[in-house]
Amino acid sequence: MNAKLLCSVLLATLAASPALAAPTVTRLTPPSERFASGRADPVIARFLPGQRFDLQATVQPDAGQAITAARFSIDGKPVAATVALRACASGCVKGLPAQAAIATVRAVSVEAAGRHEFSVEATQADGQKVVATGNFEVVPFAAALGPKVRNIIILLGDGMGASQRTAARIVHGYAQGKALQPLAMDSFTATGLVKTASLNSIVTDSSPGMTAYVSGNKNNNNEEGVFPDDTLDAFDNPRVEYLSEYLHRTQGKQLGIVTTADVFDATPAGNAVHTSNRGAGTGIVDQFFDDRSRTGLTVLMGGGRKWFLPAGTPGSARTETNDYAFSASDPHTAEIVKRWGAAPGAMDKGRDLIAEFQSAGFGYAATKTDLDRADTAKPLLGLFAFSNMNVALDKINGRRGTDKNGLSGASVVEDFGLPDQPMLDEMAAKALAVLKRSPKGFVLMVEGASIDKQAHAMDTERWMLDTLEFDRAVRVAQDFAAEHGDTIVIVMADHECSGAALIGGATVTDKALAELAAKKGTANLRNGVVGVYEKAGFPRYRLAADGYPETTDIDYRLLVGYGANADRYEDWRTKKTPQRDGQQPFASVAPLKWYPANAQERDDALGEYLVTGQVPGEQAVHTATDVPLSAYGPGALAFTGVMDNTDVFFKLAQAAVKGVVAPADTSGSHKPPKPKR
Repeated sequence: MNAKLLCSVLLATLAASPALAAPTVTRLTPPSERFASGRADPVIARFLPGQRFDLQATVQPDAGQAITAARFSIDGKPVAATVALRACASGCVKGLPAQAAIATVRAVSVEAAGRHEFSVEATQADGQKVVATGNFEVVPFAAALGPKVRNIIILLGDGMGASQRTAARIVHGYAQGKALQPLAMDSFTATGLVKTASLNSIVTDSSPGMTAYVSGNKNNNNEEGVFPDDTLDAFDNPRVEYLSEYLHRTQGKQLGIVTTADVFDATPAGNAVHTSNRGAGTGIVDQFFDDRSRTGLTVLMGGGRKWFLPAGTPGSARTETNDYAFSASDPHTAEIVKRWGAAPGAMDKGRDLIAEFQSAGFGYAATKTDLDRADTAKPLLGLFAFSNMNVALDKINGRRGTDKNGLSGASVVEDFGLPDQPMLDEMAAKALAVLKRSPKGFVLMVEGASIDKQAHAMDTERWMLDTLEFDRAVRVAQDFAAEHGDTIVIVMADHECSGAALIGGATVTDKALAELAAKKGTANLRNGVVGVYEKAGFPRYRLAADGYPETTDIDYRLLVGYGANADRYEDWRTKKTPQRDGQQPFASVAPLKWYPANAQERDDALGEYLVTGQVPGEQAVHTATDVPLSAYGPGALAFTGVMDNTDVFFKLAQAAVKGVVAPADTSGSHKPPKPKR
């Protein structure tokens, strides 16, 4: 047989033979462009020296086979830890076969700075193997130019872009082009721009928008402190260690979380909770308490009482459908308990979490009155609403007792049954009074949550006043830092919301505006009202003694449009009530059931000036626009230029662990001027 004929026979034989079996790695964690595309750059996952994270791989075997073993290596050396194998028969995302397997190693860390290669080698039952490779970086600490920072205060205006900040400044007042009174955040030493994309979208939601700042890594939208995986369990995803966990473990720092939202919401949870479902309220608040020894949680304040009340109690929302329990018989989750030191959890919808906080030594405040008299020598839990707290405009009107804008004839806060709620600056001040006793320092996150929520609703005056409320909390933090030279304060946003645009000012008085609204139509409410360029002038809001406008329905008012809006009707005047908040447990009961369900229902009785939306649905949406960040105190000058949101984490950790690297900053040596009234 000649060579040509022999080759033909061999090829025919191979073609008739069954293909060699070979498993496939379809997901490798931490996320890596090396694995996804074969490119070494950019490096997606970055960690501090010693920061803990999980390794994971999803492996699909050949048909009829099963994955029997897997091992992970870093820089060619096997990772000396248990590899947990879970078959997808026990629950994976749609599309994965039951015989696929997920291999996980928990709580790995690397001290050596630089780029590292990691890999997984998986073996299926017939002995065939597959290897997949990724990379990550350990970011080195730099030589310090100054002392370590003892305390970190993070102030996050949810959804607060440059337009929201500017609008609040305009409310403070302008004269011949100069601001009468800068915002507190305007007086910070350094300002930069932050890129906000999440792991899976140019448009982030609040979960990865927050966690990037305090983990140094990108998360998927709706996920907090975890990398994406292929299981259905919302609490078993591969984890990455938060700033609070890292600094509590290595330095003993305490954690404080303050928000005007429900405390289970994305931003507060994105500082201490690990889950792929930002809506899993029962498990989220349980994790706050159960893992407080890992995070150093000492202060937790906001709304969200419904998650703390035993199921069956009026107002309770506790349910087992969004709780968690790590089974000791399942290595996939048992290793979270063993390696991370996490609590095992339990399906315990009947849990009285307020009582458990109190039994653990926490004081409890349900009202501003309670908050005022709270003992600052004890850890503190404050829950001032069943879900989200009322917004600043409605809280201020309730305190003044002059505007009965609620649909029952009482004030909005009385309609909600919550007439005694604190303002954000009052919560921040009390949190600092508690945390300043921490012997090793603290990390405090303070969120102005409804800048975002009211921008979603395209409720201009409500988000403007919430931005003012937030800035008053900024002033509290700045004053603290001015008195304590070892504290850095940063102000930023997780993203911008609504594409807010300050388009100009009304060319008419408020009385004339109301008359034009009665006449209705575009000709009256747009052509006859909107002043641009020099016709915008300088809206003149008058601030009352409490620091908020006497009224937002002023003559020649500021006019705000939206670039990421749903359909709405516009008459430019302050909405009488907020929209119905479906997260409130009593939203279906009078008088809350009478509140408008969405912007069109709220506005349909207005002047028939329809503003067609850019997006479908009933709400404005987040945008991909960069957001401003301002910093004050030691190391503030490191926060300049254009940075990724994950960069902020490494700058903060540098200041806390090794010392500041920015040039000397003397701005913290004196108190900023108090605002004029």
